[in-house]
Amino acid sequence: MSSQLTREVILGVDTHLDQHIGVVIDSVGKLLGHLSVTANSKGYKQLAKWARSFGDLQRAGIEGTGTYGAGLARYLAAEDVLVLEINRPDRSMRRFRGKSDPTDAESAARTVLSGTDCAVPKSQSGAAEAMRIISVARRSTVKSRTQTINQLRGLLISAPDEIRSRLWKSNAAECAKCCARLRSLGETNWSKTLATTLRLLAKRWLYLTEELKLLDKDLEQLTAKAATRVRKQFGVGPQTAAILLSVAGDNPERLRSESALASLCGVNPLEASSGKTVRHRLNRGGNRAANNALWTIAMVRMRSDPRTQVYVARRTAEGKSVKEIHRCLKRYIVRELYPLILADLEDAALTS
Repeated sequence: MSSQLTREVILGVDTHLDQHIGVVIDSVGKLLGHLSVTANSKGYKQLAKWARSFGDLQRAGIEGTGTYGAGLARYLAAEDVLVLEINRPDRSMRRFRGKSDPTDAESAARTVLSGTDCAVPKSQSGAAEAMRIISVARRSTVKSRTQTINQLRGLLISAPDEIRSRLWKSNAAECAKCCARLRSLGETNWSKTLATTLRLLAKRWLYLTEELKLLDKDLEQLTAKAATRVRKQFGVGPQTAAILLSVAGDNPERLRSESALASLCGVNPLEASSGKTVRHRLNRGGNRAANNALWTIAMVRMRSDPRTQVYVARRTAEGKSVKEIHRCLKRYIVRELYPLILADLEDAALTS
C-alpha cells in the first residue's frame, strides 16, 4: 500500500463549462481510472483528492488553462501541482481512437508523460493579465464602434438628397452628433423609422467613443506604470505595449529565450528552401494580435525612424520583398523588446 502511495501519477483533464473529466495514469502510462466532477471549487477538491488516492500527484495536464480550466489550474497550482497547458489533441490519434471526453483527458495525461506539446500556462493575476483584460474590451469596443458608424453612414447614403445633405458630415463625430440631435424627418412610417434608427445608432457611437476614451485612459496609466521600459522604445504605444506584455504573461520565465517569444508572436522565420533556393517564409501561426502589434511598430519605424529607413533601403537593394522586410523587422523588434518586457514584468511583480 505504501509503495502505491509513493509512486508518481499524472492527471489529465478535459475541461468544459459545467464539468471536468479527469484521467489518471502512472509513470509508465498505465491507465488507472477516470472521474467526472463539477466545474467549481468542490469539484476541484474532489478531483485532486481522487487523483492522490492512486499515488503522488506532481504533474497535471489541462486543456484550456486560460478558459474553462482556469479555475482548476489555479487550484492545483496552489496545491503544489505542476500544471501544464495541453495543446489540442493530435488529429491523427483521434482518427484511430475516436473522440470522447475521457480519451481527450487521457491524451492530456500522456502528453505530460511524453513531455511534448505542452507548456507552462500563463499566470492570470498580475499587470499583464490586467492589460489583457483591457485590450479584450478595447478590441470589441473599436469593432462595435466601427460597425455602428458604417451602418449609420450606410443609411445616410441611401437616404433622399435633402436628408443626406442635412445630416452627412465627413467627420464621424460631427455626423454622429448631428444625427443624435435629430427629432423628426416626417410623419410617414418610413420617416419615423429612419429618424429613430439614425438617432439610436448615433447615440450608440457616441457612447462607445466615451467608453473607448475610458479604456485608453486606463491602458495609458497601466502601461506607464508597468511597461516603462517598453513604452520608451520608438514606435511603441500603450496598445502595442499592453498586447506584447499580456502575450508574455505575468510569469515570463516560461519563455526560455527571445526565439520563444518570437514563435509565440508568429514572427520566427520558417524554412521554405528547396533545391538551390534558400529562403524563409512568413509564419501564419502564433498570436495574431501580438503579430499585428509588431507590424504596427515596424510600420511606424519605417515611416519615421532614420535607422530603420536605412535598413529598409539596404534590404530592398538586396532584392528582398516588402513582406520579407516586414518579417525581418518584426523579428529584430522582438529581439530588442524581449529583455525589456522581462524587466518590466519583474518590476510589476515586485510592486503588485
